Amino acid sequence: MDVQEIKNRFGIIGNSPLLNRAIDIARQVAPTDISVLITGESGSGKEVFSHIIHSMSPRKHGPFIAVNCGAIPEGTIDSELFGHEKGSFTGAHEARKGYFEVVDGGTIFLDEVAELPIGTQARLLRVLETGEYIRVGSSKVQKTNVRVIAATNKDVFDAVKEGKFREDLYYRLNTVPLKIPALRERKEDIYLLFRKFIADFTDKYRSPSVQLDPDAQQMLMNYSWPGNVRQLKNIAEQIAVLEKNRDITAEGMLNYIPNESGNNLPMRIEKSSKDDFSERDILYKVLFDMKKDMVELKKLVAEIIRNEGNSADFSSHQQAINQLYRDIELPQSSAGSNDQHTLTIHQPKSEKNYGRMDEAHEVEESLSLFEKESDLIKKALKKHKGKRKLAAQELGISERTLYRKIKELDLN
Repeated sequence: MDVQEIKNRFGIIGNSPLLNRAIDIARQVAPTDISVLITGESGSGKEVFSHIIHSMSPRKHGPFIAVNCGAIPEGTIDSELFGHEKGSFTGAHEARKGYFEVVDGGTIFLDEVAELPIGTQARLLRVLETGEYIRVGSSKVQKTNVRVIAATNKDVFDAVKEGKFREDLYYRLNTVPLKIPALRERKEDIYLLFRKFIADFTDKYRSPSVQLDPDAQQMLMNYSWPGNVRQLKNIAEQIAVLEKNRDITAEGMLNYIPNESGNNLPMRIEKSSKDDFSERDILYKVLFDMKKDMVELKKLVAEIIRNEGNSADFSSHQQAINQLYRDIELPQSSAGSNDQHTLTIHQPKSEKNYGRMDEAHEVEESLSLFEKESDLIKKALKKHKGKRKLAAQELGISERTLYRKIKELDLN
């Protein structure tokens, strides 16, 4: 039986190379008695592959049972798998056969095998290696001839490294690994699957057929499908039952597919208790303000140069620059007149000087962060009339840091 015939027999939709590869591995391993570990995300169809392997094996006429290991309580899972004797624990009113005894000669599918307790893993390993097991509450060794197919949606090797899964059991189960691709890894199959599901459900509920426009189809293929085929099937059923407009657009599809464009979870913001973080904020604020002021100066000077010597315009610009320069309030250095800040702009005296200045002008300013920091703190305190709490909020620092800065800069 080739891959396409297997698809037809088990109702598998899709032409993805990853899907075809998984089916081919299942086909090749089926005639043997080798243990198989099927891995894949939840809803990707792992159980379907266990049926493929069983039905194409020499055990196909024997019993098959699927056991969800994660759904059985830890206290009873040994009894479920291996059986128990009468009176072996509270509530054991009679002897009971376990799954390995019932399925003798057939196949047992252990879904979510990574959820097995460590003690149960040791019992399972013995069954795989020798075919022997012991009922709970008994000392008699019994034999079974069962093929084990296991499946998990977790990374079992990570569980091995964390000590949650036996390494020897992992290698015993993983004789042949079989990975089922996630739906987002087979985008070319998504719309085919949707059409199949929507046709089945509209027929089942006797509702009108549904059509998707190109944008809605693209949305289907671009969605990540964390629930895989199971989620796609559920959405198709919802649309078949609930949707009034049978020609669905991308906007209509948003009613069924969650929007992945943003994250609505609140952002966690942790405040740093280190004072140097607050000091860095002050320095950034100082440098940003300086840069903004220099940009304004450059714009005004460039406009003056472009101005064709109009004295009225030049005069107004001279006043604006002087006002802006006063607003910057660069701190005066105590070193003397050499550090005084001057701004002189000379008006062109004739048309010969069109487009340039008679004399070059220089703006010398102190880049001392110490002085800038002191000046900002003074401004904030003055603005809030000495109220340090408000001044600290204005500066974007903690009140504690402000107190320390006032002391360091001797601003009392």
